[in-house]
Amino acid sequence: MVDVTHQELVRRLLTIEVSALSDADKTLPVVAPEVRAMVPEVRMAGPAFTVVAEDDHLPVFSALAEAAPGDVLVIATNGHALAVLGELFATEARRRGLAGVVIDGYCRDVAGLRRVGLPVFARGTNPKSGSTVSRAPLGTTVRCGGVAVSPGNMVFGDDDGVVIAPVERMAAALGAAEAIGHAERTLLDAMASGRSLHEQTNWSDHVTALDAGRSSALEFRTDSD
Repeated sequence: MVDVTHQELVRRLLTIEVSALSDADKTLPVVAPEVRAMVPEVRMAGPAFTVVAEDDHLPVFSALAEAAPGDVLVIATNGHALAVLGELFATEARRRGLAGVVIDGYCRDVAGLRRVGLPVFARGTNPKSGSTVSRAPLGTTVRCGGVAVSPGNMVFGDDDGVVIAPVERMAAALGAAEAIGHAERTLLDAMASGRSLHEQTNWSDHVTALDAGRSSALEFRTDSD
């Protein structure tokens, strides 16, 4: 296991993109792409605080009272379609210092969510909400967008999507992800100076090898290589 503190892991994740982490370890579990950012240009990382809310948002209200600053609410609705979070809950989550919310289901008050600015990921919006009577237990293992999520798993999301995995798996991929992010920034800087992306790769040799039936891999070359 990579020796990195929880706080350091979160800090370093927030300096890279989810796509870089996914490239560093292509086996990391990715939440279904239908669960997408409701507020654009956001990034979040933090431990999962799990909730089950099936057309009833009382469990989410209860979770807001118990979750710690820096947590990410991971809400499983198990296929139900009514909204379980809106502007009021998002505002309270922001006030309490939560890092964000991932809903395998629906939210509402999108204009208000944008004003709040809290990272919220959901399958979409529904103006209709449900009841407030469920006493579903908090902090259980849930399924969110096809991913099994246990309390304390690390949640990392941006506009591209959400990855959720045990802390040690995220930490193990972190160094490679940072290197990928650095290389991509170097390539972009070179392109801004007029250098083509193709000439920063082995593209010509790569396609020649493939056409000749030889194995090959596309490589990106930066000045630091």
